[in-house]
Amino acid sequence: MEIKKALAMLESGAAAPFFAELYGPDAAEENVRRYQTLIRDFEARFGQEDVRLFSSPGRTEISGNHTDHNHGKVLAGSINLDCVGVAADNRSNLVRIVSQTFGQDFIVDINDLAPSPSMAGTEDLVKGLLRGFQDSGYEIGGFDAVITSNVISSAGVSSSASFEMLLCSILNTFFNDGRMNAVSYAHIGKYAENHYWNKASGLLDQMACAVGGLITIDFYEPQSPKVEKIDFDFAAHDHCLIIVNTGKGHADLSADYSSVPNEMKKVAEFFGREVCAQISEEDVIGHLKEVRAYAGDRSVLRALHFFEENKRVEAEVEALKEGRFDDFLANITASGNSSWKWLQNCYTDSSVQEQGITVALALTELFIAEKRRGACRVHGGGFAGVIMAMLPNDLADEYIEMIGRTLGEGNAYRMSIRPYGAICVDGYLPER
Repeated sequence: MEIKKALAMLESGAAAPFFAELYGPDAAEENVRRYQTLIRDFEARFGQEDVRLFSSPGRTEISGNHTDHNHGKVLAGSINLDCVGVAADNRSNLVRIVSQTFGQDFIVDINDLAPSPSMAGTEDLVKGLLRGFQDSGYEIGGFDAVITSNVISSAGVSSSASFEMLLCSILNTFFNDGRMNAVSYAHIGKYAENHYWNKASGLLDQMACAVGGLITIDFYEPQSPKVEKIDFDFAAHDHCLIIVNTGKGHADLSADYSSVPNEMKKVAEFFGREVCAQISEEDVIGHLKEVRAYAGDRSVLRALHFFEENKRVEAEVEALKEGRFDDFLANITASGNSSWKWLQNCYTDSSVQEQGITVALALTELFIAEKRRGACRVHGGGFAGVIMAMLPNDLADEYIEMIGRTLGEGNAYRMSIRPYGAICVDGYLPER
């Protein structure tokens, strides 16, 4: 699309209906201006006349806490915060990326994709994505991109996966005729994090960002996970999703995160299996004394959480399909209780006096108990960081005010589920 035509189309209001789907009616206009600013910045930096527009959302995990790495089930959704890019094929061997959000401006040569010694930072992640495309049999090439993101960093909504899936969409559109699917995107993102960031991530974050909407995923066959979109509108049930950032990031918690899959797998190892999805809850309980001696008590509790969390995901999906919203909320509460008591990922043992998540959960549970409506749970990896509350719209402002008064202003974010994953936006806009 020519830059002049793109700007004229955005100025005319023709994009407004689609932007209302992506961002909500109240945020459509501000996001039109966001795209306009990005396009003008791209033009000033690179001078190319034809561009494509891209968007990739952050994600929320609704249920299925720490199950994907043991090939379990999750319920997740893409949110109305996203990573946006304006990009063009530059017909060279250079990938030139400018990040407005993080003040980054760097070049990657596609002929030199070895990771840096530190294996950290955005450049390494981009190299990992490019290598992942090559190793998976897909084409790569040079492109220019200016990118911005309002996906909250260190808040459990997957700002890194959002960026990864944006670049996958760019590479798919320019060099692979759009033939890749969301599962391929997710595997390449996982590859980049595993091999270029030393981060032992699963597929959940990437899948939720890539597919879009409200989805349930069964990772029993991780190379080809089963994905089902759930047709459900939280707004129609007068509820909203609120993410609360308790003020601590994930930087020093790698040992805590790694312990969860490793301990679950230790239980499976007792039975000669690799992951908990390959054994049953009855197996563990039937050999409880021996499993406790072999794997340890916390390992057993985490495995039991895995089995019960899988059942909760199934129950929540059925409740949503059948319109039993109160049953759905009850299972959200049960998921949170299991994460706190069985999975034990609400604070780190290395700093027991720092419990931002459990304090936020306690305040939220007191609020919900008083109002007798809503649900809450730890969100994402846990140990520090973020909780999720699902509340009626008429209570949202009061809850956000309470969080601001007790935990600090600007820590609570009202979000919605958007119906699209990582996309080339101009393919959805009217021609002008």
